[in-house]
Amino acid sequence: MHRLIQGRRGLPAGAPLNPEINQIVNTDRKALWAVRECGLPAIVRPCVDCSGSRHHPSGKFRVNANGKLLDVWLLLCCSACGRTSKVPVHERVHVQSLAPAHRLAFESNDPAMVRALTMSASLAGKTGYRLDWAGNWRLDTDTPFYSPLEPESFRVLVGFELPVPIRVERLLMLGLHVSRGEVRRMVARGRIRLPIEPGAKAHQDFEFTVGGASTA
Repeated sequence: MHRLIQGRRGLPAGAPLNPEINQIVNTDRKALWAVRECGLPAIVRPCVDCSGSRHHPSGKFRVNANGKLLDVWLLLCCSACGRTSKVPVHERVHVQSLAPAHRLAFESNDPAMVRALTMSASLAGKTGYRLDWAGNWRLDTDTPFYSPLEPESFRVLVGFELPVPIRVERLLMLGLHVSRGEVRRMVARGRIRLPIEPGAKAHQDFEFTVGGASTA
Protein backbone atom coordinates (compact mmCIF):
# COMPACT_ATOMS: atom_id res chain seq x y z
CA MET A 1 0.00 0.00 0.00
CA HIS A 2 1.32 3.45 -0.91
CA ARG A 3 1.39 6.28 1.59
CA LEU A 4 2.67 9.84 1.06
CA ILE A 5 2.75 12.37 3.89
CA GLN A 6 3.52 15.94 2.91
CA GLY A 7 4.59 19.17 4.55
CA ARG A 8 2.99 22.34 3.29
CA ARG A 9 4.22 21.85 -0.25
CA GLY A 10 4.30 18.57 -2.17
CA LEU A 11 6.86 17.81 -4.85
CA PRO A 12 7.62 14.56 -6.70
CA ALA A 13 9.67 12.14 -4.69
CA GLY A 14 13.37 12.82 -4.88
CA ALA A 15 16.13 10.41 -5.68
CA PRO A 16 16.38 7.38 -3.36
CA LEU A 17 18.48 7.68 -0.26
CA ASN A 18 21.81 5.89 -0.22
CA PRO A 19 21.76 2.16 -1.14
CA GLU A 20 22.64 1.04 2.38
CA ILE A 21 19.46 2.67 3.71
CA ASN A 22 17.22 1.55 0.87
CA GLN A 23 18.41 -2.04 1.10
CA ILE A 24 16.80 -2.47 4.51
CA VAL A 25 13.27 -2.49 3.08
CA ASN A 26 13.93 -5.80 1.33
CA THR A 27 13.95 -7.67 4.64
CA ASP A 28 10.83 -8.91 6.45
CA ARG A 29 8.79 -6.47 8.53
CA LYS A 30 11.09 -3.52 8.04
CA ALA A 31 10.03 -0.22 6.51
CA LEU A 32 11.77 2.94 5.37
CA TRP A 33 10.46 6.41 6.15
CA ALA A 34 12.27 9.14 4.24
CA VAL A 35 12.35 12.81 5.17
CA ARG A 36 12.57 14.43 1.74
CA GLU A 37 13.70 17.88 0.71
CA CYS A 38 11.13 20.19 -0.88
CA GLY A 39 13.24 23.35 -0.77
CA LEU A 40 15.80 25.30 1.20
CA PRO A 41 14.92 26.77 4.60
CA ALA A 42 14.22 30.47 4.96
CA ILE A 43 16.90 32.46 6.75
CA VAL A 44 15.19 34.53 9.44
CA ARG A 45 16.81 37.78 10.49
CA PRO A 46 15.74 41.45 10.33
CA CYS A 47 16.07 43.30 7.04
CA VAL A 48 17.66 46.75 7.40
CA ASP A 49 15.50 48.25 4.63
CA CYS A 50 12.01 46.96 5.45
CA SER A 51 9.99 45.16 8.11
CA GLY A 52 10.63 41.78 6.51
CA SER A 53 12.62 39.09 8.26
CA ARG A 54 12.74 36.20 5.78
CA HIS A 55 15.62 35.82 3.36
CA HIS A 56 16.58 33.32 0.68
CA PRO A 57 19.98 32.67 -0.91
CA SER A 58 20.74 34.56 -4.10
CA GLY A 59 22.76 31.60 -5.36
CA LYS A 60 26.00 33.57 -5.23
CA PHE A 61 29.04 34.15 -3.05
CA ARG A 62 31.23 37.22 -2.77
CA VAL A 63 34.94 36.55 -2.51
CA ASN A 64 37.37 39.39 -1.71
CA ALA A 65 41.13 38.94 -1.71
CA ASN A 66 43.53 41.20 0.18
CA GLY A 67 46.98 39.87 -0.46
CA LYS A 68 46.96 36.31 0.77
CA LEU A 69 43.88 36.83 2.95
CA LEU A 70 40.34 36.03 1.81
CA ASP A 71 36.86 37.03 2.88
CA VAL A 72 33.92 34.90 1.72
CA TRP A 73 30.25 35.82 2.11
CA LEU A 74 27.04 34.03 1.21
CA LEU A 75 24.70 36.52 -0.47
CA LEU A 76 21.04 36.64 0.56
CA CYS A 77 17.94 38.41 -0.76
CA CYS A 78 15.13 39.74 1.41
CA SER A 79 11.94 37.94 0.41
CA ALA A 80 9.93 41.15 1.00
CA CYS A 81 11.94 43.93 -0.65
CA GLY A 82 14.71 42.10 -2.50
CA ARG A 83 17.57 43.84 -0.69
CA THR A 84 20.86 41.96 -0.91
CA SER A 85 22.72 41.23 2.31
CA LYS A 86 25.61 38.96 3.15
CA VAL A 87 26.49 36.28 5.67
CA PRO A 88 30.18 35.87 6.55
CA VAL A 89 31.42 32.37 5.77
CA HIS A 90 35.18 33.02 6.12
CA GLU A 91 36.79 36.22 7.38
CA ARG A 92 40.44 37.12 6.89
CA VAL A 93 41.53 33.54 6.28
CA HIS A 94 44.82 32.69 4.61
CA VAL A 95 44.32 31.50 1.06
CA GLN A 96 46.28 28.32 1.77
CA SER A 97 43.95 27.38 4.64
CA LEU A 98 41.08 26.83 2.20
CA ALA A 99 40.92 23.59 0.25
CA PRO A 100 41.31 24.37 -3.47
CA ALA A 101 37.97 22.67 -4.19
CA HIS A 102 36.22 24.90 -1.65
CA ARG A 103 37.77 28.07 -3.04
CA LEU A 104 36.73 27.06 -6.54
CA ALA A 105 33.19 26.38 -5.28
CA PHE A 106 32.98 29.87 -3.78
CA GLU A 107 34.41 31.55 -6.88
CA SER A 108 32.11 29.65 -9.25
CA ASN A 109 28.95 30.02 -7.11
CA ASP A 110 28.63 26.25 -6.84
CA PRO A 111 24.95 25.35 -6.17
CA ALA A 112 25.89 22.44 -3.91
CA MET A 113 27.97 24.75 -1.71
CA VAL A 114 25.14 27.31 -1.60
CA ARG A 115 22.72 24.55 -0.56
CA ALA A 116 25.04 23.16 2.12
CA LEU A 117 25.72 26.54 3.73
CA THR A 118 22.08 27.65 3.56
CA MET A 119 21.13 24.52 5.55
CA SER A 120 24.06 24.80 7.97
CA ALA A 121 22.86 25.06 11.56
CA SER A 122 26.41 25.85 12.72
CA LEU A 123 26.69 28.83 10.35
CA ALA A 124 23.26 30.04 11.50
CA GLY A 125 24.31 29.80 15.15
CA LYS A 126 27.65 31.50 14.52
CA THR A 127 26.16 34.46 12.65
CA GLY A 128 22.99 34.84 14.74
CA TYR A 129 20.05 33.94 12.53
CA ARG A 130 17.39 31.23 12.57
CA LEU A 131 16.48 28.64 9.94
CA ASP A 132 12.77 28.18 9.19
CA TRP A 133 12.11 24.78 7.63
CA ALA A 134 8.31 25.12 7.41
CA GLY A 135 6.99 23.77 4.12
CA ASN A 136 10.40 22.59 2.94
CA TRP A 137 10.23 18.90 3.82
CA ARG A 138 7.86 15.97 3.58
CA LEU A 139 7.73 12.45 4.98
CA ASP A 140 7.42 9.49 2.59
CA THR A 141 6.30 6.21 4.19
CA ASP A 142 5.68 4.08 1.11
CA THR A 143 8.48 1.50 1.24
CA PRO A 144 6.45 -0.37 2.54
CA PHE A 145 3.65 0.87 4.83
CA TYR A 146 2.66 -1.15 7.91
CA SER A 147 -0.28 -0.24 10.12
CA PRO A 148 0.34 0.19 13.87
CA LEU A 149 -2.84 -1.87 14.35
CA GLU A 150 -1.23 -5.00 12.91
CA PRO A 151 -0.47 -7.56 15.63
CA GLU A 152 3.00 -8.40 14.30
CA SER A 153 5.80 -6.01 15.17
CA PHE A 154 7.93 -4.20 12.61
CA ARG A 155 10.97 -1.96 12.56
CA VAL A 156 11.16 1.43 10.88
CA LEU A 157 14.29 3.18 9.65
CA VAL A 158 13.82 6.94 9.40
CA GLY A 159 16.26 8.40 6.88
CA PHE A 160 16.98 12.12 6.47
CA GLU A 161 18.13 13.54 3.14
CA LEU A 162 18.42 17.00 4.73
CA PRO A 163 19.29 18.07 8.29
CA VAL A 164 15.87 19.45 9.24
CA PRO A 165 15.21 19.11 13.00
CA ILE A 166 11.80 17.46 13.51
CA ARG A 167 10.20 16.42 16.76
CA VAL A 168 10.08 12.61 16.89
CA GLU A 169 6.49 12.71 18.13
CA ARG A 170 5.45 14.59 14.99
CA LEU A 171 7.16 12.07 12.72
CA LEU A 172 5.29 9.26 14.46
CA MET A 173 1.96 11.08 14.11
CA LEU A 174 2.53 11.62 10.38
CA GLY A 175 4.00 8.22 9.63
CA LEU A 176 1.54 6.10 11.63
CA HIS A 177 -1.56 8.26 10.98
CA VAL A 178 -2.39 8.55 14.67
CA SER A 179 -2.97 11.41 17.11
CA ARG A 180 -0.43 12.82 19.53
CA GLY A 181 -2.34 11.25 22.41
CA GLU A 182 -2.26 7.83 20.75
CA VAL A 183 1.49 8.13 20.12
CA ARG A 184 2.04 8.86 23.80
CA ARG A 185 -0.15 5.93 24.86
CA MET A 186 1.69 3.56 22.52
CA VAL A 187 5.05 4.71 23.87
CA ALA A 188 3.86 4.33 27.48
CA ARG A 189 2.58 0.80 26.79
CA GLY A 190 5.73 -0.28 24.98
CA ARG A 191 4.01 -0.55 21.59
CA ILE A 192 6.50 1.99 20.25
CA ARG A 193 10.10 1.58 21.36
CA LEU A 194 12.36 4.52 20.57
CA PRO A 195 16.10 5.18 20.97
CA ILE A 196 15.36 8.81 21.89
CA GLU A 197 12.60 10.64 23.73
CA PRO A 198 9.45 11.32 21.65
CA GLY A 199 9.67 15.00 22.56
CA ALA A 200 13.23 15.30 21.26
CA LYS A 201 14.10 16.65 17.83
CA ALA A 202 15.89 14.38 15.36
CA HIS A 203 17.81 15.38 12.25
CA GLN A 204 19.78 12.18 11.60
CA ASP A 205 18.80 8.62 10.70
CA PHE A 206 17.39 6.45 13.49
CA GLU A 207 15.40 3.22 13.93
CA PHE A 208 12.47 2.30 16.14
CA THR A 209 10.10 -0.64 16.68
CA VAL A 210 6.32 -0.73 16.59
CA GLY A 211 4.29 -3.56 18.17
CA GLY A 212 5.32 -6.66 20.04
CA ALA A 213 4.17 -5.51 23.49
CA SER A 214 0.93 -5.63 25.39
CA THR A 215 -1.55 -2.78 24.82
CA ALA A 216 -3.45 -3.50 28.03
